[in-house]
Amino acid sequence: MGVVVQNDKNYPERFLIRRRVPLVPPQPPRTKRKATARAGFEVKHQRDWNLPPVFTTVPTKDKVVFLTIDDGAEKDPEFLRMMRDLKIPYTAFLTDDLIRSDYGYFWRMQGQGVTLNNHTLHHPYLPGLSYDQQKSEICGMQDIMEERFGKRPRMFRPPYGDYNQDTLRAAKSCGIEDTPIWNEEVDVDHGEFRQGDQRLRHGDIVLTHFRGRRQWHGTMADDMRRFLNRVTADGYAVARLEDYL
Repeated sequence: MGVVVQNDKNYPERFLIRRRVPLVPPQPPRTKRKATARAGFEVKHQRDWNLPPVFTTVPTKDKVVFLTIDDGAEKDPEFLRMMRDLKIPYTAFLTDDLIRSDYGYFWRMQGQGVTLNNHTLHHPYLPGLSYDQQKSEICGMQDIMEERFGKRPRMFRPPYGDYNQDTLRAAKSCGIEDTPIWNEEVDVDHGEFRQGDQRLRHGDIVLTHFRGRRQWHGTMADDMRRFLNRVTADGYAVARLEDYL
């Protein structure tokens, strides 16, 4: 399924003119929903083998979205302070190649209540690898996460959102239960949607990256301010993904 790019110059002015106070999410549901694979995102034998589902939205009637951040390349202390001060929940999917220069940054993130998850050891294109190679990438990162952060994640995101049957088989063998990808991707100056109507939906998973001025025309804090302005203007709160799954 393609994506629709929405450039900053096309964003309604109400998203950009001032910093809005983020909305507070509702109380988490008492009963969590079991995620199921999004239609068209299944692989062969998905249900028969009980493979981790790939999904882009969490079923909920709450007007919330879920912020997820990938890889770990940028380690911006201002971003940590901002998210702590605003009490914005998010979920990180980490790649060892990109975090190993400063595991302590992600220790601090975890200490703020952020769940750290698996995004492989080296960020390869997984469908181009054999089953054993994919298993090494995923299980190897599980080992690193346990060694460095004390816990083996239950969620995994394949690099680039690309996967095949072997990816999900390998992920399951490594203890992965869910494979969330995303329904919208945002960065400092544009957003990309899977749907042509270019709007958020209840329970959407939103992707951004650990990036800074070397890759973007702005900082991670700039990216977050823009994202928070927009979702707040649309009446959405940012909720914690793990509270709903």
